[in-house]
Amino acid sequence: MSLHITADAAADDLLTRDPLALLIGMLLDQQVAMETAFSGPLKIEQRVGRMDAQTLAAYDPEALVEAFRQPPAVHRYPGSMAARVQSLCAAVQDDWGGDASAIWTRDAPSGAEVLKRLKKLPGFGEQKAKIFLALIGKQCGFDGDGWREASAPYGEEGSFRSVADIVSPESLAKVREHKRAMKAAAKG
Repeated sequence: MSLHITADAAADDLLTRDPLALLIGMLLDQQVAMETAFSGPLKIEQRVGRMDAQTLAAYDPEALVEAFRQPPAVHRYPGSMAARVQSLCAAVQDDWGGDASAIWTRDAPSGAEVLKRLKKLPGFGEQKAKIFLALIGKQCGFDGDGWREASAPYGEEGSFRSVADIVSPESLAKVREHKRAMKAAAKG
């Protein structure tokens, strides 16, 4: 299935074909618009020249921060997010042989196991891990036992809670409305 998250065909194509890019997009999805976060991997690839865990993990940290800062910036916090991307890539390289998809494919894991694996990654807490699990379940063909339950409430069918539910401009609008409603309720 082709992803349609960023409204940029090249960025969406990279996310669709490269599991590491998708994982990095999810990592970047904080304190910026989803489209900005998930467009970040394409900017990184264009500026660094490659999108692979080994290259990014070993990249000169100062040069990576500069790549993040180039306009348009990869993220509003280029220094901290470049470091997080580098830590994530080091973990993917060290623990998964550089293959991000192994996190959800190696040994035919259950949804609960993938959630556990994701939560061990730098920058992936409970919520981010559940959203990513829902994303790979809903849009990337992951069908491990119990993935919907492990990703709850984000794996819920027919919901519009997160990036996992974005398949069109209309679904993006519904996700944004849900997030606005949640923020309003929290301010209550």
